[in-house]
Amino acid sequence: MDDANARSLRGILRSLRSKRMLVILLLGFSSGLPYMLMFSSLKIWLRREGVDLSTIGHMSWVMVPYTINFLWAPLLDRFVPSTMGRRRSWILISQVGIIAGFVGLGLAEPAYSLHLIIGLAIAVSFFSATQDIAIGAYRRESLRDEEQGLGASIVVYGYRIGIWVSAGLGLWMVDPTTLGLSFNQMFLLMAAGMSVGVITALWCAEPDIDYALPTDLKQAIVEPFVEFFKRSGVLRALLVLLFVLCFKMGDAFAAAITPVFYVDIGYSNAQIAEAAKGVGFLFFLLGLFIGGVATYRFGIFRSMLVFGILQALSTAAFPLLQWAQGSWWALAGVVALEDLSSAMGTAALVTFITLLANKRYTATQYALLSSLASFGRTFLSGFSGDLVERVGYTSFYLIGGAMALPGLVLLLAMWSVDKDLTS
Repeated sequence: MDDANARSLRGILRSLRSKRMLVILLLGFSSGLPYMLMFSSLKIWLRREGVDLSTIGHMSWVMVPYTINFLWAPLLDRFVPSTMGRRRSWILISQVGIIAGFVGLGLAEPAYSLHLIIGLAIAVSFFSATQDIAIGAYRRESLRDEEQGLGASIVVYGYRIGIWVSAGLGLWMVDPTTLGLSFNQMFLLMAAGMSVGVITALWCAEPDIDYALPTDLKQAIVEPFVEFFKRSGVLRALLVLLFVLCFKMGDAFAAAITPVFYVDIGYSNAQIAEAAKGVGFLFFLLGLFIGGVATYRFGIFRSMLVFGILQALSTAAFPLLQWAQGSWWALAGVVALEDLSSAMGTAALVTFITLLANKRYTATQYALLSSLASFGRTFLSGFSGDLVERVGYTSFYLIGGAMALPGLVLLLAMWSVDKDLTS
């Protein structure tokens, strides 16, 4: 190993042992915990209570705040709510809102208060999307440029642990053959789990900045967009925005109805938790590692091209479960492929988005790009239940796989404009 590689390895290990990375990991957990509760566990709860498939598909629209959070992101760049600092204050405010929403869901009943549940779910998504803006900005400002790829993997590790706790452990706890808790009790426990993020927000340090904060809303709203297009050039900027919109759209669109798919083909809560969430969690972690290494070794372009193809194939594999006759191993295998490919794509995309954000306008630019990335799993996924009722699960997942193609075409077009994308 030469000196440069040795210094690089020492630098990576030093960064991994730093307080900054631990904070990023814990904040990632706080970000992932509410997301999958709204995206997956809530739908399973409603399906178990007899809510129809079309309504459950429309429930994906409670996630719309994740797609439009760039509309209020400039407020997070402009205002400093307390002496804790700009980023920490907004993180803590968001977490308090999430906890209040979880407590409300813990006291609601689908049979009598479906509209209340929808309202609470929207509120949780709003505060969760706001938290994501603040955490993304915190990560961009607290880590050096050379640490951003590592930080992206670490935050997604924490995010995935939060998902496993909420949609894996949480779902396992409500199965009659395990702890037999009610979904209401599970939501109250998840409210307590958000204390991890609250403690982290109180413990961590506010990032140091070497630039002036926006002094008015014009600087906070207009300048971030002008700077992005001016820095990138109009053609490249448009290609980047379209690519971010499309890269994971098929993967996310199909995932919106997948928890209900498991229920409809006969899998129990415990099987879903153990195979879909447990095994999937392990392979997602493996995928993050492979994605981070591949992006560093082969460049973003080549990595994303391969990851995009794998995402399409893994989505198209889900119909095989209909002929598996409830096999736990079949479920685990299909989920492993899906989570492995999805994680590799996520690691590369998060790194790509983070590096595109100018530190002076971190919250606004990061929110814009991450909102586009979440469009498929929010707005379009609301039609997933309707599409399944029309064409069936097999055609639905094949359509989801085909939806990856526009993103791959845009990636090739973007690379032809900017060859540096391979670096």
